[in-house]
Amino acid sequence: MKHIGKLAAASALFLMQASNAVWAETTMRFSIWLPPTHPLVADVLVPFAEDIEKVTENRVKVEILPAPLGAPPAHYDLVKNGVVDLAQGNQAYTPGRFKTMVVGELPFLGDTAEATSVAYWRTWDAMLKDAGEYDDVHVLSVFTHGPGGAFFKNPDIDSVDQINGLKMRVGGGVAHEVATTLGAAPVEGPSSKAYELLSQGVADGIFFPLESVKYFNLDSLLSKGLMVPGGLYNTSFFMIMGKNTWESLSEEDKAAIDKISGEALARKAGQMWDRIDGEAREAMAGTVAIQQISDADMAALKEKLQPVIEKGIEEVSSTGIDGQAAYEMMKAEVAKVSAE
Repeated sequence: MKHIGKLAAASALFLMQASNAVWAETTMRFSIWLPPTHPLVADVLVPFAEDIEKVTENRVKVEILPAPLGAPPAHYDLVKNGVVDLAQGNQAYTPGRFKTMVVGELPFLGDTAEATSVAYWRTWDAMLKDAGEYDDVHVLSVFTHGPGGAFFKNPDIDSVDQINGLKMRVGGGVAHEVATTLGAAPVEGPSSKAYELLSQGVADGIFFPLESVKYFNLDSLLSKGLMVPGGLYNTSFFMIMGKNTWESLSEEDKAAIDKISGEALARKAGQMWDRIDGEAREAMAGTVAIQQISDADMAALKEKLQPVIEKGIEEVSSTGIDGQAAYEMMKAEVAKVSAE
């Protein structure tokens, strides 16, 4: 009997050690489609991967793949289908799939990426997730870049009215609607194709935040920029983990990762965008003339873009969410964060 008892104890110890070894060997594959030097990668995504390892006490490792396993629009499905465990992406790259994203992309929401990112996460977590658009993955966070502006090759453009008739590169989403409403011909393409589209004359200008103009070396092609209080538009991003991967983690590790995800990650991403937007503005001084639109132009612009806002609210409502309530919550949360 003593021998059996010792054997049972030894077996239990072995199983416990084996279980611990399994947790220690959990490795997540992270596909990143942006260049490694992009601030979103260097200042947010890579540190986030390192933080996962740190808060789980190395029970969970993150392997950042040396090259992306697909084009930018493919990254949601790479996670959904279990090809990789982690990915970041832009909802607008897959039109029609994520209708609730417009809450974070509408014009005139806020003057900082931190405010819009935190507000967007709070609104998503409280309301938008109930639409079920992300039910086949685990959402770690959603956030936005800084206020989007319009940039042009022609240095003589000084009014939003002059966008009419131009070919403007957009990333999709609400930016596409804004361009169309202002009379431009939208030219869709990922940010990595922006230089090509402008340099080859496919586009006369671009809708971009300040940071992206500088990062993608577009200041050598552009002469003028128009910025709008609250932003002409925003771009929405997601950070996701595979559902099976998430469910395979211990409750302890889930709780640890939760603490560095959600609002914390949205705030960190927003603060990064704000910092590099400021750096880009300074770096482009003397190269790209950046102009804030006039009060008269702003009043006219709000009137022109009101149908875009109303259409966005209707699109959110089509998912079963109260679109107007979500929009009002987004604006209220932006105001709260901005006042902090």
